[in-house]
Order: sequence, then structure tokens, then C-alpha cells
Amino acid sequence: MKKGKRYVELAKLVDRSVLYDPSDAAKLVCETGKAKFDETVELHVRLGVDSRHADQQVRGAVVLPHGTGRSKRVLVLAKGPKADEGKEAGAEFVGDDDMIDKIQKENWFDFDVIIATPDMMGKLGKLGKVLGPKGLMPNPKAGTVTMDITKAVNEVKAGKIEYRLDKSNIIHCPVGKVSFGPEKIEENIKALMEAIIKAKPAAAKGQYIKNCSIASTMGPGIKINATKFS
Repeated sequence: MKKGKRYVELAKLVDRSVLYDPSDAAKLVCETGKAKFDETVELHVRLGVDSRHADQQVRGAVVLPHGTGRSKRVLVLAKGPKADEGKEAGAEFVGDDDMIDKIQKENWFDFDVIIATPDMMGKLGKLGKVLGPKGLMPNPKAGTVTMDITKAVNEVKAGKIEYRLDKSNIIHCPVGKVSFGPEKIEENIKALMEAIIKAKPAAAKGQYIKNCSIASTMGPGIKINATKFS
């Protein structure tokens, strides 16, 4: 695929043969994120595990110190007092069977995160094939299946993100916006990398962090020296 002139010029600022320190990589991603909109910065981490094996899955959630720069719309699935708790905590949508039916019958996805009480998961299971591929299925490891609805909603609103391995054994996560500046982006990267390292499966053998890089939405990839996090 042919790259545009702007991309080619920005790519000249990045030495593809260098593994940059996290602070230098954060500065570079801000220098190369020069589109007319506030570009999202994404971290990509390739792990030395095999996602086909259940005991080598890497998944979890972390609250980024500076959030992602994007407010998330929360759907709470709960009944009675727990539903009221969701409303009070600031969830955009709250319901139970009615919301599950809405997703199933109307293909409704005007939300970014689902937080559910454990008793709702039996009913939500039938939507696994729809929610799973979109990364929307609530999960206890991510803190989105819980009785503490207030805490869960507050964490999502504060910048909690979920990380999970894809089929290529890579984790892709937003770590802020170019407008955050290098320091905040670096701190967010550090928080996410620490969580990923902490989540290393016992079954993982050999080198765990194969490589990692960051890039803004329209900018070139910048390789990071992953040893700086271990």
C-alpha cells in the first residue's frame, strides 16, 4: 500500500532500527501525530505466549493514570438496588432483560462497556457470539462482572481499559491522545506495561515481551525498548 507524502515525511523522524527509551518514544509519537484532529496513541505489545492455550491467555484491566482521553458510555445490567446504584454512579444506560433484548433484537451497540452483576451473566451468555468478537462481554478478570457497581462504573469513567491477547498474540490498547504530551503518555504506557508483565501466565516459557511499539492514529510505528519495564 502506497503511503501518503505526509506519512513519508513523518516516518523520516523515526529510526526503524532503534529501540527507543519510553520517554523518547513518547516525545516522538507527539512529534509525528500532526493530523488535523487529536490523534489517539496506541500501544502494541507482542507476547511470547500462545493464545490458543487457555493457560497462556493474558487478559485484565488497568486504570490509566491519565485516562484515554475518551469518555466511555457504560451499560449496567442489574436489577433492583444494584440498578439504582448504576444510575447514581453515572452509567449512561441501566436495565436488565430489556437491554439484553434490545441488543439481540435491534443490534444495539450505543455503549462502550458492559458492567453486569453475576446473576445477569446466565442471560447474557446467549449474546456471547455477538459481544465476544467486539470485546464487550463482561468478565470478572476485567472487573466488569461484580456486585460493586459503583466502583466499577467509577473506574471506567476514570480511564480503566481492558487489555487482552488477540489471535496473533498481540495486545493493542489506547494509551491517550497526542494532546496529552509526552509525560502523561509515558506514565500511561508504564502503567499498562506493568499490568501486562504482572499478568504473565505461569505456563509462559522463554521471552515474555517479544516487542512493543507505539503509534498515533495516522503516524508511523515507534519501537520501544521493552527491557525498560522489566
